[in-house]
Amino acid sequence: MKGQNKLFIAIIVALILGVGIGGLVHVKYPESAEPFSKNIKLLGTVFIRLVQMIIAPLVFTTLVVGIAKMSDIKMIGRVGTKAMLWFISASLISLFIGLVLVNWLEPGHVTKLPIQDAASAEELLKSSKGFSMEDFVKHVIPKSIFEAFATNEVLQIVVFSIMFGVALANMGEEYAQPIIKLFDIVAHAILKMVGYIMWFAPFGVLGAIAAVVATNGFEIFKVYAIYLRDFFFALAILWLVLLLVGYLILGNRLFELLRRIKEPLLIAFSTTSSEAVFPKLVEELERFGCNNRVVSFILPLGYSFNLDGSMMYMTFASIFIAQIYGIEMSVGQQITMLLVLMLTSKGIAGVPRASLVIIVATCSMFGIPPEGIALILPIDHFCDMGRSMTNVLGNALATSAVSKWEGQLENHGGDL
Repeated sequence: MKGQNKLFIAIIVALILGVGIGGLVHVKYPESAEPFSKNIKLLGTVFIRLVQMIIAPLVFTTLVVGIAKMSDIKMIGRVGTKAMLWFISASLISLFIGLVLVNWLEPGHVTKLPIQDAASAEELLKSSKGFSMEDFVKHVIPKSIFEAFATNEVLQIVVFSIMFGVALANMGEEYAQPIIKLFDIVAHAILKMVGYIMWFAPFGVLGAIAAVVATNGFEIFKVYAIYLRDFFFALAILWLVLLLVGYLILGNRLFELLRRIKEPLLIAFSTTSSEAVFPKLVEELERFGCNNRVVSFILPLGYSFNLDGSMMYMTFASIFIAQIYGIEMSVGQQITMLLVLMLTSKGIAGVPRASLVIIVATCSMFGIPPEGIALILPIDHFCDMGRSMTNVLGNALATSAVSKWEGQLENHGGDL
């Protein structure tokens, strides 16, 4: 938690320094703005490349472990099926709300930034005109998993990971367990690397912000205020939808649930990590009356497959970056992006800023400059507070709803 706060402070300091340096160049040395921007932006490029370096192994290991562990569904039967139906529905609704609101509110249209990499724009135009079913199949199904890893083709890695995970789940515990354990350790090691890489984020922020301010002046700061306002408005809509569904299933007991989980919600908000509240959430859900077996199965699964706040943020942030760079995406491309995010986000644990890795991968896939992520990084901490809290609410509702459907939600409350 202390480390998180230090990183937050470091990013804020880098943001202020970046603004100061960029503003100085923009006002005093306008003729040097372009070469200055080109050079200092390399800091941002280093950060983006560090993030891109871990995308393929992170998606592969977390997804294989998540799918392989789903062999528990055979034991729990109906509970697992109902849980997955909830997760898929909630994820699609979250992504869809983010997509609709970012298109309606258009927070990225306040200002336009030039696309530094012209080749990526040409590629996007080419692919949008010449898109065919054959291209789609080739893009989805890998010819070689090593080629998919080398080129960071996330969707192809997802297809292979799902098939590999299902195969492991059906091999029996004796054979599958050592491999699952190995991948689990690798996944945790890579998530540890995410923590290390995030410490380079202040330099990436300094480079990106200084370059943007030097070229565009102070107009860019209108974007931050509007982005935060629109994102929290979108989160409020998602909360309304989740609470409405919760009320339809739980009735007046929804208010008791909210009273019980208020502390986990607060911890998630302040630490920006939904995983930090996991033990407390298990305890409170059991006190609420949820069956212990249902809680122990659904909650861990939900932390990989049911991150409603993060899901909504992914569509919101990806389309926002496209808007900032003036890239127009067709309805078809946006729906494809929604489905891609639906797949690629599964298995990514609810650690702080893990969703940024997926956003970078998705932006690259759709020809949106991935360096745009560095522009929203200074305020990502505030967004992370909201989405972590939403993740906790979504998982608490999922567990309570499935317990109710199974007729295993006790009315007593208060006993473990």
